[in-house]
Amino acid sequence: MPSAEQDRSNLVIVYHRQPYEEVEVDGKIEYRENKSPNGIVPTLKSFFGRFDKGAWVAWKHADDPSNPEFDRVVEISDAYGTYNVSRLPLTPEQVSSFYHITSKEAFWPILHGFKERYNYDPVDWSTFREVNWAFAEAAAEEAAPGAVVWVHDYNLWLVPGYLRTLRPDVKISFFHHTPFPGADIFNVLPWRKEILESLLACDVVGFHIPRYVNNFVSAARSLLEVDTQKREKVKPELNNQTSALSEQSVVTELAYEGRTVKLAASPVGVDVDYIEELAKNDVTAKREAEIRAELGDRRLILSVGRTDYTKGGVEQLASYERLLEENPDLRGKVQLMHVSVAANANMTAYQQIQEELESMAGRINGRFGSFDWQPLVLISRPVPFRDLVAYYRAADVAWITPLADGMNLVCKEFCAARTDGDGVLVLSEFAGAAVELATAVPTNPFSNKSMDSALLHALEMPEDERRGRMAVARKLVAKQDIRFWAEDQMQALDLGVKGPSFEAA
Repeated sequence: MPSAEQDRSNLVIVYHRQPYEEVEVDGKIEYRENKSPNGIVPTLKSFFGRFDKGAWVAWKHADDPSNPEFDRVVEISDAYGTYNVSRLPLTPEQVSSFYHITSKEAFWPILHGFKERYNYDPVDWSTFREVNWAFAEAAAEEAAPGAVVWVHDYNLWLVPGYLRTLRPDVKISFFHHTPFPGADIFNVLPWRKEILESLLACDVVGFHIPRYVNNFVSAARSLLEVDTQKREKVKPELNNQTSALSEQSVVTELAYEGRTVKLAASPVGVDVDYIEELAKNDVTAKREAEIRAELGDRRLILSVGRTDYTKGGVEQLASYERLLEENPDLRGKVQLMHVSVAANANMTAYQQIQEELESMAGRINGRFGSFDWQPLVLISRPVPFRDLVAYYRAADVAWITPLADGMNLVCKEFCAARTDGDGVLVLSEFAGAAVELATAVPTNPFSNKSMDSALLHALEMPEDERRGRMAVARKLVAKQDIRFWAEDQMQALDLGVKGPSFEAA
């Protein structure tokens, strides 16, 4: 690891994923850029060019962490510059405890409001602390004096507190990629105070939308002596009144133990330029034409998500079954393509959902299908992004109905792909993106009547209304794109970093 101050980094990104793909070629490991430039990782790496030196801290599976041949620090050179990747060797047992059990079985259900799925018993809190301490140590080692350390997501909740102890000189920003629940839900976690104290060691804590910011403040107030120093009116772009997640004002500054903590609501967006470029590509156009030819006169309803109880897949298929049952005239005239990719094949909760989806799909196709019409196509494997863009363009309706979702980027990808200006988005009120996309058809996935009527409304919507709604949505998605999010988070630190600022598309 670097020892001299001049070898240390001005920007250290702490994220569980490594910023490249490892490929074995002729027995040797090669590090290659991620295949798709669409997503969080390329955007984060783009900031390395704005600092003198950058580093990334991630974890990597290691059967034997003490193996001297394990490369703990590798130097990467790619289109984003040259930077160090500090890799923490975690055993399969540590990964299972820290990630699959503590993060996914205890934290994930609470963050999304599913108290009944919360599993406290198998949690080994000491392992979670141990892993977070290792991340904090690696970040402290990589950081130059006064450096910026940008920590990402709930599985690294304790890193800011440890890092503040190790390196009080650095600026710490934390971004929360999931929802943050109110105090009544969050305080189910027995480690609530330790988590909140760590987050309040940051200079900036970022969330997708104002609701999550205010929920964080409510949890902090319930346990700690925090003072609200600043509250602001929510900007119009984040205040869709038809969303269940709307807020009128948001806390933007807290004081805790003599420190000022800024709170930022910055919705993650998508790489609109990249998606539009794909949408206009000849290969994509050919695939879109093939999809349309296969559909014939049938209308395509597209749903894309993960196999996760938060995504509402079971509720969605139940709604589709009711729709076909109560509207015989739709039979043979519509098709639902439901893409539900396993979030983690090793977890029992997700296996049960997958089995239920497959059972429902079989029943729906058996009840309503014919020799020349399959009502529902269930896809449980990842779809290449180029193909997905072609389906976005061919779809008449994008049906995105999670029960809870921090943001949801599928709905934004759909809008970005519709350079033709057509298509209807039906969006759950409980997706973070709903506070932005005011012209989407809103639906409440907890209500059968709301789900069924929203989809029917979307299928019957006249062209001029479809285009009017889509034009507004596309403008918003282009403005609050992935670069807008990253820039907004960096500006919250009041940094005078070198290089040109990003411009929102």
